[in-house]
Amino acid sequence: MSFNLNDSPTHFTVLNAIYKNFNTSDKIIKFTKLTKSEVETILKELESQRLVDKFEKKIFFFGKKMQYKLTDTGLKVLTSKQQELENKLRQVQQWYSQGDKAQLQTFMGNNRSWMPFLIFSGIMDMVFFMSLMSFMGMALNPMESSMAGDTGDTGGTGSESDSGAGTETGATENVDMQGGDTGGGGFDFDGGGFDSF
Repeated sequence: MSFNLNDSPTHFTVLNAIYKNFNTSDKIIKFTKLTKSEVETILKELESQRLVDKFEKKIFFFGKKMQYKLTDTGLKVLTSKQQELENKLRQVQQWYSQGDKAQLQTFMGNNRSWMPFLIFSGIMDMVFFMSLMSFMGMALNPMESSMAGDTGDTGGTGSESDSGAGTETGATENVDMQGGDTGGGGFDFDGGGFDSF
């Protein structure tokens, strides 16, 4: 059961879920999108390292439920890792603004497994992540695709229904990348088709 916590993004993702009050194994599974066996193994390891405490909570009708909470040590470890990753992300944003593709690809090669944690913890937003991936021409792995699908469903409908806002916010770039250009580019200029006769 030995593991190196610093090299395990899934452990930090579970710690972050508990920090955000997803404190039962079912809630952690939903939040992190990890399998039940992975979450149970990680929780046991975190408990053995004294980073989380497990306790029973009485439920009104259904008896008892096991919940988890961060210990002081667990909170310090999580906060320290978040600060470390925030500093790395500032450097990534600087490389991105300078257009330094080589540095970004090196960073992504070394830190790709940390991307779900960066997004779940709120250190990196999904829009920046997607633009970073697009800039480097990299494909999404299954975990990243599921995260993009969740955020894309809520954001995509708003940008499609209001073409004026999509032009100002840059959301049309995402539409163009999806291959959805069917010659409707003139829509923004003429304002509709049939009533212009």
